Amino acid sequence: MFEILAKFFRFSGRENGNKFKLSMVIGLVEALASAMKIPAIMYILIGLLGGKPIGKYIGGSLAIMVIAIVIAVICKRSSTVLQTEGGYNASAFTRIKIAEHLRYLPMGYFNSNSIGEISSVTTNTMESLGDIAARVVMLTTQGILETLMIILMLLVFDWRIGLISAAGVLIFFGVNSMMQNAGKKDSEQKVVCDTELVSQIIEYLQGISEVKSYNLLGKQAKRLNDANDASAKINTRMEMVFVPYHFLQSVITKITGAVIVACSAYFYINGTMSAVYAIGMTISAFMLYASLECTGNYSSLLHVVSVCVDKANAILELDTMDIYGKEIQPENYDIRLSDVTFSYDKRKIIDGVSLSIPEKTTTAIVGPSGGGKSTLCNLIARFWDVDSGEVTLGGVNVKEYSMNSLMNNFAFVFQSVYLFADTIENNIKFGRQDASHEEVVEAAKKACCHEFISKLPNGYNTVIGEGGATLSGGEKQRISIARAIMKDAPIIILDEATANVDPENEKELVEAVDTLTKEKTIIMIAHRLKTVRHADQIVVVEKGQIVQKGTHEQLMKQEGIYKRFVDAREQAVSWKLAR
Repeated sequence: MFEILAKFFRFSGRENGNKFKLSMVIGLVEALASAMKIPAIMYILIGLLGGKPIGKYIGGSLAIMVIAIVIAVICKRSSTVLQTEGGYNASAFTRIKIAEHLRYLPMGYFNSNSIGEISSVTTNTMESLGDIAARVVMLTTQGILETLMIILMLLVFDWRIGLISAAGVLIFFGVNSMMQNAGKKDSEQKVVCDTELVSQIIEYLQGISEVKSYNLLGKQAKRLNDANDASAKINTRMEMVFVPYHFLQSVITKITGAVIVACSAYFYINGTMSAVYAIGMTISAFMLYASLECTGNYSSLLHVVSVCVDKANAILELDTMDIYGKEIQPENYDIRLSDVTFSYDKRKIIDGVSLSIPEKTTTAIVGPSGGGKSTLCNLIARFWDVDSGEVTLGGVNVKEYSMNSLMNNFAFVFQSVYLFADTIENNIKFGRQDASHEEVVEAAKKACCHEFISKLPNGYNTVIGEGGATLSGGEKQRISIARAIMKDAPIIILDEATANVDPENEKELVEAVDTLTKEKTIIMIAHRLKTVRHADQIVVVEKGQIVQKGTHEQLMKQEGIYKRFVDAREQAVSWKLAR
């Protein structure tokens, strides 16, 4: 129990950890004030049973009680505020830390499983830490402190009763330790089930169109229902595991109280304890096990807190790429790959590639699907680190740049555009956060999207759905280009940016791309002949290797993949229905 509490305080960070520590100090004062009920009770009993003026003792007892209650209320408020702030701030700051950490992980980490786990940690796990954990820690620590203060008071009045109370508390915590160990496995399984449930929900929602199109409602819903059932079962099982221990803890507290009452009576009959003390100790016994039961009931959730902390730390401890390089401004924007190899999950994707891309030239990368085209671009932009060889920008290895200074040199337009659930203006300004509205409009005009934006209900302040769901593919693509224009980076990577655009939008999109790429170093992945034929060099990639390289005219004179690619495209264009 105490180890888990210490782990949570460390996880909360220095500032929030200090809030928890201060709240515990205040909680100690609150516990002491709460324990002052015992001297108040003893004081009034002396007045009632000691044959002395009752008024004086009633007044004194009330004074002690009022002071104790006022102190307890003030301390309760202060400690609750501190622990609540600490819990929610720890949750919020950890979300930010995770988001920052994810920026520097290799792209290979991100897949359907990791996305589900990340989503679960940043939603369920952080919610548990911010809400449940803070309450559990608060109630558990306060219960421990109050129990200790009551034992201290009992020791002051009668060391024998104090020792009996301490023995009962030790036995109680022994059972509590057994409960913690018994629930450890199920607590871990609960987090696994929660993660799987989030993954299935995300997959179901992302694939809802395919689910409907192919009538997969039953199959997909079954996987979601299975994950939901598994989560329900593990939560039920956890409760069932803890029930016997809760019962045993309750029995121990009741027995301890009964032993205190019996011993007090025995000591009174034996003449070694006065009637006042015997009655006072009997009343105190009930106060003792009330605090203990509070501690026991909530401490069963501490292992869930521990697992949640471990899950968040597991992401934060993932090895990032070496991102703490130098702030470098390259002298030129020449890109060079020298004998680069790269493998993913032990499968070689890029195999000994060497390539030179002079600044302000256009390089088109073509080849069969799965050949390594996108991976090559990812290595150039250092989304992944090469296994061997090197990638240089301006003659400097990209690993020597800090991640931010390297990214300042690149802008990207992907085939699959992602827009955030925000205004159109803010989505464009992601390219440069400090841009004015006039600059946003200018970028939108260059990207040929000002006209359709102006027709929207709130113009540039129109909030679009997550992923840009409320816009067409061509509209999203042009906003993505406006974002890249706004960034005005010297190197543009186009990953099949026009592959899925309808003919009605193609002309405007091509104009937008032309505006974006003027006087830039262009690296494009494309399948359309008219997109690549005017490139300064065309690189043909197959099975992770460059198998051909040259201009369109040069490659058309060679037998190989590129010529077959062009011939197949021309034959497809000339194909007609027979009459």
